[in-house]
Amino acid sequence: MTIKELITRNRSYRRFHENEAIGREPLLGLIDLARLSASAANLQPLRYIVSADPERNRLIFPTLAWAGYLKDWPGPAEGERPSAYIIILGDTRISASFGCDHGIASQSILLGAVERGLGGCLIGSVDRDALRFALDIPERFEILLVVALGKPAEKVVIENVGADGDIRYWRDEKRVHHVPKRALEELIVG
Repeated sequence: MTIKELITRNRSYRRFHENEAIGREPLLGLIDLARLSASAANLQPLRYIVSADPERNRLIFPTLAWAGYLKDWPGPAEGERPSAYIIILGDTRISASFGCDHGIASQSILLGAVERGLGGCLIGSVDRDALRFALDIPERFEILLVVALGKPAEKVVIENVGADGDIRYWRDEKRVHHVPKRALEELIVG
């Protein structure tokens, strides 16, 4: 698979086959991709919490907000929830600022997931206090992002932004998730 194919297939999946478990070893393999990725000043301040356990997943799920543009959808129903999570943390003993390290790391994780036939959703809308309490995360770790992972149970398609310029994603009557993208020509300013 080419890098363009990986990126095109890497969508924000929000419905999964929850009963299709992901083992700990594949998750560690995804974190290894993040480990090998670029890090500002090579500080490598990121740390990770891995969850592939249904009980632990049940603690994580309610701390997350899903699909802000889909106002009438509260998030994945039971049976469609992620079968695994990787929580990306910043170790404040190493750095007070994490720049874009967690963005780079999460992209590596998601591309690796797609390569393995999985899908994911990068979630920044997190009740960090509730997650910290639920998993007893020490204060020295800043909760940066949560990567939800699983076998996708939905179709996501890319389309061009319409004449109205609306970039909001939406679902049709068949529950196909549509993601408008701006044209390449619109992005080039010089």
